[in-house]
Amino acid sequence: MSSQTLHLTTASLLRTSILASLLAAVITVLFILPAEYNLDPTGLGEKMGLTALAQGTQNSAVSSTSNTDSGTQQNSGQQLITLSLAAGEDREFKVLMQQYDKLNYEWVAYGAPVYVDLHGEPAGDTTGYFESYTVATADNMKGSFTAPFAGTHGWYFNNTSSSPIEIRLALRGQYQLPATH
Repeated sequence: MSSQTLHLTTASLLRTSILASLLAAVITVLFILPAEYNLDPTGLGEKMGLTALAQGTQNSAVSSTSNTDSGTQQNSGQQLITLSLAAGEDREFKVLMQQYDKLNYEWVAYGAPVYVDLHGEPAGDTTGYFESYTVATADNMKGSFTAPFAGTHGWYFNNTSSSPIEIRLALRGQYQLPATH
């Protein structure tokens, strides 16, 4: 049995790396973006049915002017929310959840790290009680959450920097958006 040694030059390694990167970019644009994020820059994702995968049971984004009979919008799919915060500004974003509802989330702060408090408030409570689940200063966070009680659960974001930031929050799971969002 003879062994052969493969000698690769720097040029061939570079060429192979560039080809692999280009292939990864093409796969991302043609398949991953339409299937995972409902972003279809080429239009092929819709023709191949990939955008339907991203939509799943997704409801359209709820605007601050929309309202339903119950005052909430049920959502058991996925949603992308963008929050813009000026320097020193703070804001809360909350969803309504029933006990044991599950929510996957991921957010990214562009511009600077942000102080965040992921917390919940029981439905019907008038004492001002809230329970913090995560408190941090970060520029991104990803996780899953199971509501320990029915009520509002969400994020308090505080931009402690001296420049404006944008936060993109992706949600997926069982929740309702209050009509005020």
